[in-house]
Amino acid sequence: MDWALIESWKEMDVPLHVALRGIEKAFDSWESKPRKRSVKSLLYCQEEVEAQFAEWREARVGGAPDSIQNAENGTRATANESLPFSRDEVMEHLRRGRESLLQASSVRKKTRGDDFTDTLARAAALLADLENDFASSGLPDAQRLEQSLSGLERMISDGIRAVIDTEEMATIERETHGTASLSTDV
Repeated sequence: MDWALIESWKEMDVPLHVALRGIEKAFDSWESKPRKRSVKSLLYCQEEVEAQFAEWREARVGGAPDSIQNAENGTRATANESLPFSRDEVMEHLRRGRESLLQASSVRKKTRGDDFTDTLARAAALLADLENDFASSGLPDAQRLEQSLSGLERMISDGIRAVIDTEEMATIERETHGTASLSTDV
């Protein structure tokens, strides 16, 4: 049944990053109130994925206009007013991140060529999709973008955990905690 559901999302042209965001949001909701039964099917996520897809499609209506009419109070707002940073700054940040992922994937492919190489390449492709969506949305949603980027971060973290042994992980965690305590002391 899960494969049929995935196929239906594919036929609807649900972008992968939108489906992942919906799945993440559904599981975040489940984790906030754990139940005695576990989730055993993607059907649990169907409603949220389709809601995220509907919101994604709505955000893309009209491209990226210079200003958008607020139906409630009649004021006009530019697309940049809804963002904590300008559209150009966000686009540049996404581009740099994508290029860094592609470079890391290329270097890793030359040295090891393992599953993590594929994870980096997938993350770069998903980031390219996010860039395109952000560029073409009429009124970009910074919170939704942040959720998608958090999902990418989790995917990369899981990929790292899959390729390093527990000793390396412990060393990294010690170094990270040591750096974190140094930064809080300053």
